[in-house]
Amino acid sequence: MLRKKIRSLLEHREKKLAVFIDGPNLLRKELGVDLEMIKKEAKKFGSIKIGRVYLNQFASNKLVEAVVNQGFEPIITTTDVDVAMACDATETVFNEEIDVMVFATRDSDFLPALIKAKNKGKETVAIMAEEMSASALKNTADKVIFLKGK
Repeated sequence: MLRKKIRSLLEHREKKLAVFIDGPNLLRKELGVDLEMIKKEAKKFGSIKIGRVYLNQFASNKLVEAVVNQGFEPIITTTDVDVAMACDATETVFNEEIDVMVFATRDSDFLPALIKAKNKGKETVAIMAEEMSASALKNTADKVIFLKGK
């Protein structure tokens, strides 16, 4: 009886998310995808506890401001954005407070981090701009969402 009650409480607790957004690869005018769309889709899986948007040094001040205004943390790097994002995501795999890891991107560079998350019992979500992108990622993630650009 007590076990059932505990299991029920755990199942109904809101899941905690870590959201990693590949800015240069996904936040492009030609795709028509914006942070609000990504955030809305991610929140369907729980509450965002870690939300980071990875940008290169050429990101405009307006974009950085938009990232902050949407409640995300901008991570600006002078090196490869994918490497920074993959390192942070892999580190987050070991954060026991996080239940779901969300990768918003168009490429498969984050496949090793996603696999590591799954191996550690995390639910994984890939948010993508188009169905043709990142076959390996979309075939490995637990859930896949395709955004329709504006």
